[in-house]
Amino acid sequence: MVKTTAGQDAPERCAQAFTVAATAVTAGVPVSLWLTGESAWFALPGRAEAFQLPHSAPLESLLAAVLAGGTVTLCTQCAARRDITERDVIPGIRIAGAAVFVEESLAEGAQALIY
Repeated sequence: MVKTTAGQDAPERCAQAFTVAATAVTAGVPVSLWLTGESAWFALPGRAEAFQLPHSAPLESLLAAVLAGGTVTLCTQCAARRDITERDVIPGIRIAGAAVFVEESLAEGAQALIY
């Protein structure tokens, strides 16, 4: 599990979270990426494409890798605070809350990284 609270407000932390999640997917590790706080905006089409950080892989490519081989979840409360609904998000991104996060956290073998 990788949980990121960072977005444009903390680009290095944001890119680290997406890089770790995408790298884990590429290595065959089951990955659940949680978008919370300011990273919630990356659940919307076009937002990852607008993100830029020198010497970092494109965020849209990292997100696509995680979507292709893992799970991406947008926090329910974070979505609601930003008026984001399921109709708004990129296909494949789900909206779920704390109960699902806790369930995934407690799964056997689960490890969480928070950025």
